Amino acid sequence: MIGIFGGTFDPVHNGHLITLEFVHRALSLECIFLIPLGQAVHREQPFANAEYRFEMLLLAVAHNRDFVVDDREIRKKAPSYSVDTLTSYRKEMPHLPIAFIVGSDAFNHFHEWHKPDRILELANLVVMQRPGHPIDNNETTLELLETHACSSHREFIQSPAGKILPLEVPQMDISSSDIRRQIHNGEDISEYVPEAVARLVRLHRLYSD
Repeated sequence: MIGIFGGTFDPVHNGHLITLEFVHRALSLECIFLIPLGQAVHREQPFANAEYRFEMLLLAVAHNRDFVVDDREIRKKAPSYSVDTLTSYRKEMPHLPIAFIVGSDAFNHFHEWHKPDRILELANLVVMQRPGHPIDNNETTLELLETHACSSHREFIQSPAGKILPLEVPQMDISSSDIRRQIHNGEDISEYVPEAVARLVRLHRLYSD
C-alpha cells in the first residue's frame, strides 16, 4: 500500500513530517507521495509560488526514503481536484492499494468535495485525528464511516479502495500560517522547519513582505 497526501505546504514544517511519519509506520506503507498544490479550487491561492513550495518540500525530505515528492498538480497548470489526481495514480497503479491521507477537518466536509463517491472507488481514506480536532458526530460522517468501515488495519492495508480508517496521530502546535507570521515578524523558525527549508526561506526572503 502507498500513501498519498496533498497540501499547500506553504511552507512545509515539522508538524507535517512528524504526523506523516507516524501514518507511514502505523500502516507499514511502502512510501507516501507528497503532492504540493498547483492551483487551488475552493481556497485562497498559496502565498509562495509553486516552484518554491516544491523546492522546500524536496529539501525537507531529501534524506528520507519514506517520502516521494510529486509535482503532477503543479505541472497540470490548472485547478486540481483530488479525484483527478487519484485517477492518474490509479491508471499508473491499477491494482495497488492506495491510502489517500486527509485531516479530520477536511473529512468533515468530504461530502462536499468533487465526486466523493468516485474518490472512494479509487482509494481508501486515512482520516488523521489530531487532539482537539475530532471527526464531526453528524449523520453524514457517521454514515460514511459505517458504510466504508474496516475491522482492522490489516483489512484496510489489503483493500485496494473503498475503506475509511480514522487514525489518531500526534499533534505539534504549529501551522504554516503561524510560521508565515513569525517570518513576517522577523522571528526565528528553525525550531519548526528543517534547516534546509529555513535557509531557502532566508535566501529568497519568502513570506517577509
